[in-house]
Amino acid sequence: MGQLKVALAGLGAVGLKVAQWLDSTEAGTLGQGLSLVAVTASSEESARSKLAQLKKQPRYLPPGDLASVADVVVECLPPELFREVAEPTLRAGRILMPLSVTQLLVNWDLTDLAGDTGARIIVPTGALLGLDAVRAAAEGNLRSVTMKTRKPPAGLAKAPFVVEQGLDLSDLSEPLRLYNGSVRDAAQKFPANVNVAVALSLAGKGPDETQYEIWADPDVTRNTHVIEVDAEEVSFEMSIAGVPTAENPATGKLTPLSTIAALKSLVQPLKVGS
Repeated sequence: MGQLKVALAGLGAVGLKVAQWLDSTEAGTLGQGLSLVAVTASSEESARSKLAQLKKQPRYLPPGDLASVADVVVECLPPELFREVAEPTLRAGRILMPLSVTQLLVNWDLTDLAGDTGARIIVPTGALLGLDAVRAAAEGNLRSVTMKTRKPPAGLAKAPFVVEQGLDLSDLSEPLRLYNGSVRDAAQKFPANVNVAVALSLAGKGPDETQYEIWADPDVTRNTHVIEVDAEEVSFEMSIAGVPTAENPATGKLTPLSTIAALKSLVQPLKVGS
């Protein structure tokens, strides 16, 4: 696609790592290059402090203005700010790369907007695996997809469901199942914790037919996901144990790497995987 200008909406556990990579020599010379042109964050002062070591300083813009200067906007903000970035990006016909994947389910009209304007929504694999296989199975007779997640309690403590129920996860002595049901319902209860489950559902059976469990487990130190897929053509089970980031225990260290890989695929002459 040639030189692509990238904007980052958010400079947290994902955005800052991606910003540092985009400032690297590799990003600038890869294919015909990726360049970081703009960012937004909680404040310009915060952004400038975090990005002080970059060789080239990007512009600081409000969320709704990022698409005016960029070809690709990577959204990695708190879920409640999703639409402030997503709608202007898609209205401008740009590429939106959302990390708050749960918000697609409650802003599904944006997929229609993308169709009208020629924009694209590209969801990185994130802290998951096997989405290519699930997408392929969905082209045949995909019978069921289930996913079970176990996370350290600290990574779930701020979830709306946990807060509303008044649950204290700080001194659990054994695993506690917090939810069992559809991915769509889970996305409402855990909007910052189940992005991987939503991505899985969109690749396969959809959010209403993909079954999901989430556990707060004091015995695990990694965000662990087990996926079972059954189709007429294939059956398989996958598991992954991602190391949480120090900045945000709800986010795995693989997520920024997955975002970088997704950006690279936009300009690389060879792409492996569907």
